Amino acid sequence: IVTVHDDVRIQSKSDKPNFHRAVSAVDFGAGPFASVKLVVDLTSKCFPFEKASKPPTGQSWPADCDAFDRNFDIHLDVPPPPPPAPPVDAGAPADAAVADASPDGAAPDASADGGTRPPPVTAAPVGFEIMHAITPFGGPLHREIDLTDLANGLPGKHTFTTHIETWSDGAGKVSGSDGGWNVSAHLEVTPGPAPRKVLSVVSLLDTRTSTADGIPQVGFVAPAGTTSGRLEVRTSGHGGGAPDPGDSSCIGPADEFCRRSHTWAVDGVALAAKSVWRRDCATLCTIAKRGSRDYCAENPCGAIESVKAPRANWCPGSETPPVHSKGGALATPGAHEFTWSINRVAEGGSWTTSATYYAFGD
Repeated sequence: IVTVHDDVRIQSKSDKPNFHRAVSAVDFGAGPFASVKLVVDLTSKCFPFEKASKPPTGQSWPADCDAFDRNFDIHLDVPPPPPPAPPVDAGAPADAAVADASPDGAAPDASADGGTRPPPVTAAPVGFEIMHAITPFGGPLHREIDLTDLANGLPGKHTFTTHIETWSDGAGKVSGSDGGWNVSAHLEVTPGPAPRKVLSVVSLLDTRTSTADGIPQVGFVAPAGTTSGRLEVRTSGHGGGAPDPGDSSCIGPADEFCRRSHTWAVDGVALAAKSVWRRDCATLCTIAKRGSRDYCAENPCGAIESVKAPRANWCPGSETPPVHSKGGALATPGAHEFTWSINRVAEGGSWTTSATYYAFGD
């Protein structure tokens, strides 16, 4: 057993330790590994109700309770943020400022109709997303994640970053005035022959986008000896924007309740083109009672109809599983280009998306 987090408190206030994230150094070991499993347990100060603290005077929730559903993700080896860009000289000509804003120093491309479109975006190096989830509405969550291929491809020392986008309500009316979450996590490592020969693990993308403009283009190499490959894509939509008029793909605030079409491709050939949407959220609402009040056992602080509603590839209190793609160029040694695109994003909406490539040999 290798400890990652031991009941670490992730805070909602920026002046406290572990604001929005907890970071731990972890060593998988030298390998090879027959199995590596990450076990994660999330707990809330909101529930069980009988153990929660009493709300402060004039407030409706225990101060340390975050009653909402929050983005909850775990990454391996998140790079440090880049240094801030130098300011543009106020005396520089306007076209110089345009050139500086372009990744390759050139002005934006002209489109066929005489307008302009953003140049292609090349993603910077990113960490490896290993869990893409949403907290319950104020309740606990248990997850077990297979990291065997990741550990065999990347043995040794790493940094785990657990992120929860938790916030407080200062008035304590809709959530706690000093809310947060507690996380415990450990690795169960079994040394032994690897089930697959992992030649390479490459993080291709880890981004939050609020526009359908600009297609990320990321180069990667399948090493010599590659005979098969796997692409893992994790994505979900969020936000409370107003859907565009006539946008029938949204059933509520955008993009949390919008069904969007995603395409990911390698070397210009689509590996998947699909509309991602979760229809099973009602399974995370087993009706329980507290006095005369009904609530969802899996999401104890959430409104029942909200918990049950379908969403943009996520449900409160669950992990969004990766979509796997195999074959084609993923199994061909040499240099390749990965691209991902989305057909539409409403103003005020966003999508979080990551992609990881695994190369295997015989």
